[in-house]
Amino acid sequence: QVQLVESGGGLVQPGGSLRLSCAASGSIFRISDMGWYRQAPGKERDLVADITVDGITRYGDSVKGRFTVSRDNAKKTVDLQMNSLKPEDTAVYYCYMKAVRAGWGPREYDHWGQGTQVTVSS
Repeated sequence: QVQLVESGGGLVQPGGSLRLSCAASGSIFRISDMGWYRQAPGKERDLVADITVDGITRYGDSVKGRFTVSRDNAKKTVDLQMNSLKPEDTAVYYCYMKAVRAGWGPREYDHWGQGTQVTVSS
């Protein structure tokens, strides 16, 4: 079984910074795309940032210039550095990975973490 565990969420003041981390474990053969999504109360889950195995990144319009996504293929982790945080960044942040499972054939499966709360408030 493949599991994703997020860490680093919490309470931060507007203009502050926070770093999220996600670690994958279990029967993973190869990870392709990795990234972060977020969901605020009453809103749909939206893309924050993702990164391909070759290091190509994509960001949601509202976080461009403020957030940076990175990955460590050896450690099977993906991080999200969040700077200049705003109250509207408050949401549950979910880690996402697309990977081939060891022993399950060549199909790529979508994997999601349990989510970590980020609250930006004075």
